[in-house]
Amino acid sequence: MGHRLQLAAVSHCYVEGKCAIIDIDLAIEQGEQVALIGPSGAGKTTLLHTLALALEPTRGTFSWGGSNPWLMASRARHQLRAHSFLAPQQPPLPPRQRVVHAVLAARLTRAGAWSALRSLLTTPADTDVREAYTALEAFRLQDKLWLRCDRLSGGERQRVGLARMFVAASPVNLLDEPVSSLDPVLGAASLAAVQANAAARNATMVVSLHDVNLARERFSRLIGLKDGLLQFDLPTEAVTEERLRELYGAEFGMAVANFGLPDASTSQQNVIVTGCG
Repeated sequence: MGHRLQLAAVSHCYVEGKCAIIDIDLAIEQGEQVALIGPSGAGKTTLLHTLALALEPTRGTFSWGGSNPWLMASRARHQLRAHSFLAPQQPPLPPRQRVVHAVLAARLTRAGAWSALRSLLTTPADTDVREAYTALEAFRLQDKLWLRCDRLSGGERQRVGLARMFVAASPVNLLDEPVSSLDPVLGAASLAAVQANAAARNATMVVSLHDVNLARERFSRLIGLKDGLLQFDLPTEAVTEERLRELYGAEFGMAVANFGLPDASTSQQNVIVTGCG
């Protein structure tokens, strides 16, 4: 089955008259990399959870590879859900768990249950340790391999969450504010690392970002959400400052703080390319 994601008039409502996303029409092709932008409470997280099959639309149709997952048997839907990797803004890492185990836990989606459980409860095999080390090395965290997760800073926890994406090797990757706790240079480098990993596997990536300039620098397609509504779905060069001011309103200055809005025609040439390891 392919991994084309399509939403047709999809809404997710919690109570009558209160919807997090409203009548979203959207198609994302396999291998695309897309950024979601918009003010706080716009519906970005809800949209990501909908794409991950964590939330069922209350109306509209979601299609994955031409099939509606919510019309499948629960077992089949669970198997399909295993093809996506969802990274929340704050990764739920067990505090007493070692980083190596936390990273390898991402294999739960592609390893047998017994094999995955054994890797969590015992000392990992040398090949598994090397896999975790390589993933962490991409984010300058290889020295944290045997550290307990409760010894990590917020930014380190986010980068461990991104290293888990490398190990999961899922065809669909959904990242919610993945670099919000990182400084601009490290954030750009970390985002570049996950994008390169996804591109090498022809994996789909949908990323929500608060940093407008980072989104413009790293992505060729931007999707703007506000109050649960799709405001635009455009090539980056077509997203003007006027559109962004309409999207963010009072939050516009905060969204571009300390960076200065770059010229869209040249932003793709000004990407930060600092390596990660």
